Amino acid sequence: MTVEALGATSGIQAGTTTRQPVQSLDSDVFMKLLVTQLKYQDPGAPMDTNQMMAQSVQLSMMEKMTELSTGAKESFSLQMRTAAAQIVGSEVSYLLPDGTEGSGVATSVSFATGVPVVTVGGSKVPLDSISGISVPATPGSLTPS
Repeated sequence: MTVEALGATSGIQAGTTTRQPVQSLDSDVFMKLLVTQLKYQDPGAPMDTNQMMAQSVQLSMMEKMTELSTGAKESFSLQMRTAAAQIVGSEVSYLLPDGTEGSGVATSVSFATGVPVVTVGGSKVPLDSISGISVPATPGSLTPS
């Protein structure tokens, strides 16, 4: 009997695909674990129904927490956009990444990235880098003396 070494000539192709690990537990992973647990359980000692109900409740709680987290992120994003839009026309001071401070009038806002970017005197400043806002005095308004 001849044994051929596995290699390029053996007719078996080595796959180049690699498995990417899942970094978060979502409902699909939870359900796969539960189904696998049921599939391989001992028929002589099946899973306790209370334990199965507890796991189902955990799945439901996890899904609701995920929905709550998503809603909170969307709400925070909306608040950031609203705040950025309200400072257009105001005098702002900001801190640049190199540590220097700048100031000027906010002329526009871009929502293209996760954090709104405010244009101040030609510079693009992320909203979270703005350290102060002052509304310019309008003609005819009372100013303290």
